[in-house]
Amino acid sequence: MTVTTEATGSHPLFAAHEKTLTQALDTIRRRGFWSAYPESPSPRVYGETAAGEGKVAFEAYLGADFPLEAPGDRVATESSPFGLPLDVRYPHTGVDALLANATAALPGWRDAGVEARVGACLEILARLHQHVFELANAVQFTTGQAFVMAFQAGGANALDRGLEAVAYSYAAMTRHPAGAHWEKPQGKRPPLAMDKTYHVIPSGVALLIGCNTFPTWNGYPGLFASLATGNPVVVKPHPGAVLPLAITVRYAREVLAEQGFDENLVQLAAEAPGERIAAELATRPEVRIVDFTGSTEFGDWLEANARQAQVYTEKAGVNTIVVDSTDDFAGMCANIGFSLTLYSGQMCTTPQNIYLPAGGIDTESGHKSFDEVADGIAAAVRKLTDDDARGVELTGAIVNDGVRDRVSAAAHVGEAVLDSRTVAHPAHADAVVRTPLIRRLSVGDDTAYGREWFGPISFLIATDGTTASLAAFERTVAERGALTASVYSTDEAVLAAAERVAVTVGVHLSENLTGGVYVNQSAAFSDFHATGANPAANACLTDDAYVAGRFRIVQSRRHS
Repeated sequence: MTVTTEATGSHPLFAAHEKTLTQALDTIRRRGFWSAYPESPSPRVYGETAAGEGKVAFEAYLGADFPLEAPGDRVATESSPFGLPLDVRYPHTGVDALLANATAALPGWRDAGVEARVGACLEILARLHQHVFELANAVQFTTGQAFVMAFQAGGANALDRGLEAVAYSYAAMTRHPAGAHWEKPQGKRPPLAMDKTYHVIPSGVALLIGCNTFPTWNGYPGLFASLATGNPVVVKPHPGAVLPLAITVRYAREVLAEQGFDENLVQLAAEAPGERIAAELATRPEVRIVDFTGSTEFGDWLEANARQAQVYTEKAGVNTIVVDSTDDFAGMCANIGFSLTLYSGQMCTTPQNIYLPAGGIDTESGHKSFDEVADGIAAAVRKLTDDDARGVELTGAIVNDGVRDRVSAAAHVGEAVLDSRTVAHPAHADAVVRTPLIRRLSVGDDTAYGREWFGPISFLIATDGTTASLAAFERTVAERGALTASVYSTDEAVLAAAERVAVTVGVHLSENLTGGVYVNQSAAFSDFHATGANPAANACLTDDAYVAGRFRIVQSRRHS
């Protein structure tokens, strides 16, 4: 697929990055594998000095004023899950000033045109990639992710998601020609002839409300979709994870200034402790787009109250696995165990509810009882976490007190399958680390498993059989939503039934994962993240609907 707009490559930055954009456009059409940003932090990929330089750059932020010039005082709100003192002080700019700056910046950005905006966005992504180790350290020490995961998910994969959003935005904005000559025959009289121009008009100021766990991965799609389509963006980070988005804002402003654009097209809205400015910003008439990842309570509030804006939300859900049978019992247990362990279950895609028949399941080595299946999954988790030094490289640290408190509360729900234990991190003595907790419930305990327990908490739920498991899956996801679902079965009829349920409740389904692909991982350019078709989210990362509402087409016409 080639780029086909008028004056292709006319803007220098667009020309410089056109090959990358063309590849991204082709990949979202084919849905195959491609990544513009290598996810391995190996020196063989990034050079011998890149990791050290990134760590030094990260450490320079600690205990200092963050290098953004803005009116107002300074605030510091972050506390590292690893116990590292952060004390980064960010500009504390008032809501009125932020919105006035953004509104003033909009006309020049709008008038620059599609190629100039897209070129600048691609350059910002490239600039962030140059600082990916700096960014990864910021993600690690604010979210609790282990470094490799922070580099991959918070760095390279987040950049891929941002690029994906730019590609979708470009495709949507150029789906129609910039101009057209129109003629209507009139028999013997000369035809009616008009020249028409079609202008891409941004919706207005965009507000990005960041999350604590994946500030860049969840934040970049909305940031770059809004910016590419002409909307200035006010970036309001979660108070516990400001630094990754502050770094993003810093380098975005740097690129914009170099290109002669108003730096205030991207602004940081850091808040004082307990200030909660997201609600105030979201309901201001200047704000026409809101992107949010976080709790169902606030997501629902935004959808109901930010009526002047197009609101895109990703909220809580109850991710589900249905186990019917398997021809690779060890592979199934290992795959599920890894999914439960990765980042201590602090992913919006981590499975919580695992339904299986109380009478057990058939496997390649004979029938396994419910307890044997439970023991197999628990053993897979223990294999990953029993060695503290290796285990913390998967679990990372607990992001906040809310997660820790939920683990304590869940320990009193149902019956024990696997207890959570406290781990002393070998490199960070003050880190808060908990291994996964697994509890046994019956299908009648839906007051417990029918809501999200965000964190390293999962439930093995005994049902009367696979039909009952599928019914419980359908009911809970229809009521509470989900971002992921998974099924294990050797029976094609069961797989087909699970797929019908997934389509009915609008959740992405994975079937018989036993290898190196996990249900809580999502690949840019190929996998859609969320659907917007169940209560867990009203939008999808990334599809046409995610970008199309961020701009409108206004035409002008005149007689030829």
